[in-house]
Amino acid sequence: MFTDLEGKVVVITGASTGLGRAMSNRFGEEKAKVVVNYRSNKEEADTVVEEVKKAGGDAIAVKGDVTVEADVINLIETAVKEFGTLDVMINNAGIENAVESHKMPLEDWNRVIDTNLTGAFLGSREAIKYFVEHDIKGAVINMSSVHEQIPWPLFVHYAASKGGIKLMTQTLAMEYAPKGIRVNNIGPGAINTPINAEKFADPKQRADVESMIPMGYIGKPEEIANVAAWLASSQASYVTGITLFADGGMTLYPSFQAGRG
Repeated sequence: MFTDLEGKVVVITGASTGLGRAMSNRFGEEKAKVVVNYRSNKEEADTVVEEVKKAGGDAIAVKGDVTVEADVINLIETAVKEFGTLDVMINNAGIENAVESHKMPLEDWNRVIDTNLTGAFLGSREAIKYFVEHDIKGAVINMSSVHEQIPWPLFVHYAASKGGIKLMTQTLAMEYAPKGIRVNNIGPGAINTPINAEKFADPKQRADVESMIPMGYIGKPEEIANVAAWLASSQASYVTGITLFADGGMTLYPSFQAGRG
């Protein structure tokens, strides 16, 4: 537990399911005030709100599409109106779909870039704007991926979005470090979230993925939530501009294990 997170106001995009839900619950355990952003499923978001409250925190659900500038502005304004301030912004919303690159419609490219990269930029911009205007040494956490480093055929739009997040985060971290604003990435590996449930339910596909992970198992959403809590806390006060990979070693080129290569 990180006692300094108690009472802090945390906005999490894409928070009604998967990693966003796990992070919301973890910040609830820290007795934080969580703004649960969702795009379409109010019922799921309301469930997360109740989970956060049951865990010991406070929460509200706010509808908004991270690709829409006005929605992101409203998200921050609502957080401040409801809870009085903003301390932590977590840009978690993201999507992916498999398409051969030479057959990828521009619509697919734009949809993923707009959600994963532009959405993270808008969230970062609005949070940093509030921090600067109110002299708050806040924290921004962006959800990147091992695929900011590892190429991923059939997912060129996703890999490009995460590569962009890497340098966006580093640039913002450098620009606002003098004001005490920290900007970092989390780079998850293979995590057992609803988006992956069907794939990991198949024993062969699960075994294939696990073979790429030196630690030998699919990660749990709670393991990413733990990283987010640490990065948001004062324990990480001297950490900015990094991608903290939480991937069981996936970025360590596991094909070279046991001296192969």
